[in-house]
Amino acid sequence: MSFASETKNELARMLPEKKCCMLADIAGFMRLAGSIRLVGGGKFEIVMMTSNLAVVRHYKTLIRNYFSVDIGIGMEQGNSLEKNSNYILSIGPEDRSEQILREVGILMVKEGMNFISDGIYEGIIKTKCCRKSYLRGAFLASGTVSNPEKGYHFELHTSTETQARDLRKVLNSFTDISPRIVARKKGFGVYLKAREQIRDVLAIMGASSQFFEFDNVLMMKDLMSKTHRENNLDNANIDKALRAAEQQIRSIERIQRQKGLAFLSPKLQETAQARLAHPELGIEELGKLMNPPLSKSGVNNRLRKIEEIAKKLPGASVK
Repeated sequence: MSFASETKNELARMLPEKKCCMLADIAGFMRLAGSIRLVGGGKFEIVMMTSNLAVVRHYKTLIRNYFSVDIGIGMEQGNSLEKNSNYILSIGPEDRSEQILREVGILMVKEGMNFISDGIYEGIIKTKCCRKSYLRGAFLASGTVSNPEKGYHFELHTSTETQARDLRKVLNSFTDISPRIVARKKGFGVYLKAREQIRDVLAIMGASSQFFEFDNVLMMKDLMSKTHRENNLDNANIDKALRAAEQQIRSIERIQRQKGLAFLSPKLQETAQARLAHPELGIEELGKLMNPPLSKSGVNNRLRKIEEIAKKLPGASVK
């Protein structure tokens, strides 16, 4: 099962306790998953579609609890090669479809005439809890979210640009959430790409389990990235140390060829002999071989003096 489907299944198990949030949830779903059919005599039928059975059960229960209406459920068989089967939820005029459309802010009146609103009715999303419920309904209607192990993308699909702008406004009402709008083949998408924003939206909608799953993936990715950076840094430091050791050995060998190591002071001679005997050791380990043991800075000072002596000898410069 996809991450998006698991998210919808979790959200579909949530039933708002407050009446205002119930209405906002229904309105969000009905706006993005629904359409209106004229059935004669100026009457309306509300038709909503979804491919998720958990979503069907959710809205059958929610609409019955809020409107005392038992919605009809049918099925549209899909071609398995092209699309999934869809469940059809319908509310006819006998179940007060017109009054429901008015209450969810879809059917409005202006200058004594009915008209279908294209945006989100502000009265339904006045409070923060209702905005969360509206987003939950919108996601259950047309939302998708990618598996964080593969990428970061959250999107709500709308049929019109007005709906997209209104949804962006709802998302923008939450701290640090900055969605964008993109034109699609059929309609518009309101999307997020920032992983922290997607994670936060999951929490805003109430998908707690999916929030923690998403967060765990982010933490594991960050840990792996940190380990990778540290490994790269360690490898770079090792390479740097090896190059330095090679340079030091070339300097010591040059002194040995031209002057002999007895040319060096006893302390420098001790360090040179230790470096020749242990080319693989780091500075700290080399210092432990000195008598008495020497700090890293002390060993570095001695090796630097040896290199300076080698550079002053006749012949080509030490590289």
